[in-house]
Amino acid sequence: MDWNLIIDLCIGIGLSAAAGFRLLVPFLVLSMAALFGHFPVAPDLQWVDSFPALLTLGVAVLVEVIAYFVPWLDTLLDLVAFPASIIAGTLLTAAFSSGLDPFLRWSLAILAGGGAAGAMRGLSGFSRQLTTIFTGGLANFLITSLEILIAVVLSVLAIALPGAAIGFLLGLLGLLGRLWLRVRTGLLGQPVAESPAPAADAPPPPSPPV
Repeated sequence: MDWNLIIDLCIGIGLSAAAGFRLLVPFLVLSMAALFGHFPVAPDLQWVDSFPALLTLGVAVLVEVIAYFVPWLDTLLDLVAFPASIIAGTLLTAAFSSGLDPFLRWSLAILAGGGAAGAMRGLSGFSRQLTTIFTGGLANFLITSLEILIAVVLSVLAIALPGAAIGFLLGLLGLLGRLWLRVRTGLLGQPVAESPAPAADAPPPPSPPV
């Protein structure tokens, strides 16, 4: 068993999941790790190992973050971010699994990397839709702040502690799944109160006095 390959896959999947929350954050963290942490980036991602790339990614992340703090605009951005995050997740996982057979490499990249990114983006978009429905978009900044935090934590863990990143991701999936079930039950599973039926043996009302 090639442990280096397993570690690389964990890195790729962790970064892919982070891309589901914020598309460009994992690339920015990867660029910072390559420049300042001497992290050996995959050959397909050598372009992030430069200060121009770091500056460009930093500005792009800032624009992305600000845009998501604008009510209603964040919901529109989700429509574009969903397919883009799947593509980014696929490319990130593929970049860190270059030692595999090409067919297996891209199959894993699409299923694991793209799937992780798509699942995170879908759950994120679902949460945003709920807050938009119930608060008119006024509470979306809370979802946005949480997404940024999770994207940064996942990206850092994927690079520093790949196994912990996968554990964090699984725990997050479990938590979000439970929250989704609670919301679904609350919206669809509440029993409808019925008015009590009159008792069969109840005596008739008294006649008015003559």
